[in-house]
Amino acid sequence: MIKKLIVPLVGLFVLGGLAAYIYALSTNKIVFGYNLGYQPTQPLPFSHKKHVGQYKVDCKFCHTGVDSTRHASVPSLNVCMKCHSVVKAVDEQGNPSPHIEKLTQAYYDNKPIEWEKVHLLPDHVKFNHAPHVIAGKNCNECHGPIEGMEEVYQWSSLSMGFCVNCHRKPENNAPVNCSTCHY
Repeated sequence: MIKKLIVPLVGLFVLGGLAAYIYALSTNKIVFGYNLGYQPTQPLPFSHKKHVGQYKVDCKFCHTGVDSTRHASVPSLNVCMKCHSVVKAVDEQGNPSPHIEKLTQAYYDNKPIEWEKVHLLPDHVKFNHAPHVIAGKNCNECHGPIEGMEEVYQWSSLSMGFCVNCHRKPENNAPVNCSTCHY
């Protein structure tokens, strides 16, 4: 009786896995190899190269709470409008940027911009930004040369080995026990 069930069960698992694989590929939600280089298409172009590189906007200005909470929040529209209510981007001919117009309209309509998450970690990993920022870690150590990225992509693997190797550096004096990230 059990032998008769094994073949159909294995078939179901294979079909389920294949369906999940096809779904993941079709939605562009995963990239193989710890998502290294993952760069989703965003609803509006946002140049970190311009904002961070050229204008020297500090990461914490937009990603508020990164030094006191687990997450580096995606900026709300009111953060964008702190500058863009005054600074109006224009092209070479002096025409207003359609992207800033869309941003402004979303702000006045009270509709958030639905940004795509760039840095992906498995669900069983709990990363906390605050202790890293408080310890003086530079955002570039994990996120790469953000100030040079026109569009942000996942620069490092963010694999367990990537994190543990950093924690093992004597100057970091960081914990390496499993419960630091897995809880």
